Amino acid sequence: MLQELSIKNFAIIDQLDVAFKKGMTVLTGETGAGKSIIIDAVGLLAGGRGSANFVRTGTDKAIIQGSFSFPHGGATYRVLDDLGIDHDDGSVILQREIHQNGRNTCRVNGMLVNTNTLKRIGETAVDIHGQNEHQELMQPEKHLGMLDEFAGDKIADLRQRYQKTYQRYVQVQATLENKRTNEKEWAQHLDMLKFQVNEIESANLQAGEETELIAERDRLDNFQKINDGLQRTQLLLSGEDTTPGANDQISSAMQAMQAIADFDPAFKQIASSLETAYYALNDAVGDVSSQLDLLEWDEGRLDEIERRLDVINQLKRKYGDSEEQVLSYFDKISVELKQMQSTDEQADDLEGQVAEQRSALLQIGEQLSKARKQAATKLEAAIHGELADLYMDKTVFAVHFTRSKGQPILSTGLDHVEFYLRTNPGEAMRPLAKIASGGELSRIMLALKTIFSESQGVTSIIFDEVDTGVSGRVAQAIAEKISGIARASQVLCITHLPQVAAMADHHYFIAKKIVGERTETSLTRLGDKARVDEIARMSAGTQVTKLALEHASELLGLADEAKTKRNKQKTKHVN
Repeated sequence: MLQELSIKNFAIIDQLDVAFKKGMTVLTGETGAGKSIIIDAVGLLAGGRGSANFVRTGTDKAIIQGSFSFPHGGATYRVLDDLGIDHDDGSVILQREIHQNGRNTCRVNGMLVNTNTLKRIGETAVDIHGQNEHQELMQPEKHLGMLDEFAGDKIADLRQRYQKTYQRYVQVQATLENKRTNEKEWAQHLDMLKFQVNEIESANLQAGEETELIAERDRLDNFQKINDGLQRTQLLLSGEDTTPGANDQISSAMQAMQAIADFDPAFKQIASSLETAYYALNDAVGDVSSQLDLLEWDEGRLDEIERRLDVINQLKRKYGDSEEQVLSYFDKISVELKQMQSTDEQADDLEGQVAEQRSALLQIGEQLSKARKQAATKLEAAIHGELADLYMDKTVFAVHFTRSKGQPILSTGLDHVEFYLRTNPGEAMRPLAKIASGGELSRIMLALKTIFSESQGVTSIIFDEVDTGVSGRVAQAIAEKISGIARASQVLCITHLPQVAAMADHHYFIAKKIVGERTETSLTRLGDKARVDEIARMSAGTQVTKLALEHASELLGLADEAKTKRNKQKTKHVN
């Protein structure tokens, strides 16, 4: 339930703080005082659409905060757990700020959330019932959702199975249609993939291969220069028969220095350096000799390398700037080719799959239709009982099921559902949207809300002038019906009917006044005497007479008697 509500800089409200209690609370006041503005504020806390127009003129932002309490293990706490929002069972604080630039800031227990998350939480906390719900009754496409809401868990599993099967059916059917429509493009793309995979695969490309081939080609292209260099190096290091090479001369110098090394540490260091040079040159002589032995001119190998490099360059021009990119592209198209070949193999069976999924869908759809019709029978009986209490006992309410020719498969099931009504005996049943008056719509919607409130689990229900278009005994019946709903859920009700106001457990009066050339809204809880005055004003208008005051007192007395009688019946039923 909504425990406390704080509103600041919202429309014509400067600052308003109010604490609400269990039971039925009514808000009354003159037209334009701001009754609906308070409901708008609660709606924003529940995730409704915000606008900079809500921000009070001359201020930066509007701030709305509500403190809610919920039963342990309720739907709100389950949603909070799913969202990872910390909470202590017993209290949840929702806050919303709307800035002049249109930006919204939403918080749940101090944690920043987006408006979608706030709406998901708010839907479990508050149910606002206003004229827009009358409009839902006038929209036949909304009627199936209302029936499913009434059926609840009894059809939830069937509906979920149907929707999953429907999704599979649509996917397989789309695949089949896509193949039929794009068969030529499909075949062309498949052939292209086959060619590309085969071309790259047959090339047997290796990463780093091009670098090695270029190095080998450069050696062959410069064979003579390399050979001359190695021969000259070997001659200089090893010398000829009559001329000693560099290595022999270094050996002689090393021996000469070793002979005098003991006379001076410097001589010893020179001898050591020459020894190092001698062995290094000795190794170099061996390496040069080995390279000369390996050196071989092969013109055929050079042609082979050029052809291989040409293949690699062609692959790079088509499939990537490097060997790695070409190989990566090969991996990608190999997977795509495999998938297409697999789909191609299954293509002949696509029609069979579509037929199989359609058959399964029709089977589940028939089960769902049967369950909905059973729920519809119960809903009709429940609505008739509620309408009888609302002085519409001659009215017949029916849930009308139809199917188009060819038994079309819909995302919601096999049937079109629409509410029908017969308001007077002897008349034909006709679509509710075409014959119901405003007052009748109010009572039918209230009947639905009475039935749904027992199963929805929402702890706060708000009625925003749902009693429009009724008076007299019908108004009294509506008052008692709303009061009955308040036994299971907290009810906040904006009303212009004295009968509804009299049935309330708590009564607030909303007024507006001019303060410093600015309009401000105030909210005052009425005591017993003030309630009599306000209900008299609601009955008589601006001129409150003694008779109007007596009538108001009588209404309050009758309301107390009705609630006492109802409580006794409830106690007797429990015992």
